[in-house]
Amino acid sequence: MTEKEKMQACEWYDANFDEALRAERLKAKELCFQLNQTHPTDQKRLQRILIELLPKVDVSSVEILAPFEVDYGYNIRIGAGSFFNHGCYLMDCAPITFGSHCFVGPSCGFYTALHPVMVEQRNKGLEKALPIEIGDDVWFGAGVMVMPGVKIGAGSVIGAGSIVTKDIPSGVIAHGNPCRVIRPVLDQKLTV
Repeated sequence: MTEKEKMQACEWYDANFDEALRAERLKAKELCFQLNQTHPTDQKRLQRILIELLPKVDVSSVEILAPFEVDYGYNIRIGAGSFFNHGCYLMDCAPITFGSHCFVGPSCGFYTALHPVMVEQRNKGLEKALPIEIGDDVWFGAGVMVMPGVKIGAGSVIGAGSIVTKDIPSGVIAHGNPCRVIRPVLDQKLTV
């Protein structure tokens, strides 16, 4: 198996020293640099860059504000109507999937990579990546971090600054470090 095939199979792989993976990350970083250096009014150029960076995303149906960073780009799926505020990072060594109408606050991170705790193994560049799955209509406050292998159910709200280390069910408000369910999302009419 190649290192990329191991990565895609959620097995331990050489993340740091494999030249093919390094080249793919460099291409994604170049596209992120272009994206983040493009004037915000140049929507045509932003769209062209995003189409190349995120080939599995209908970029015409989402909004992504710079700066925005990914590792590969091709492992990311984002549903229609979703919004990513400034400063988001998606470490997509494994698939990261967002449902439709997700709202991601500024400076959020989604991290798929796990590293060995033993120094000798870690120094060999070994890594394992686990997918992250986000349901429809999920809202993330500013500075949320989502860890490898986490699933978050539809309609949930993750409070600002939370570190999500375990699955979160649908329809709840969760917050904290580690993130815990606080209560169900209640229907509340807003008066405006």
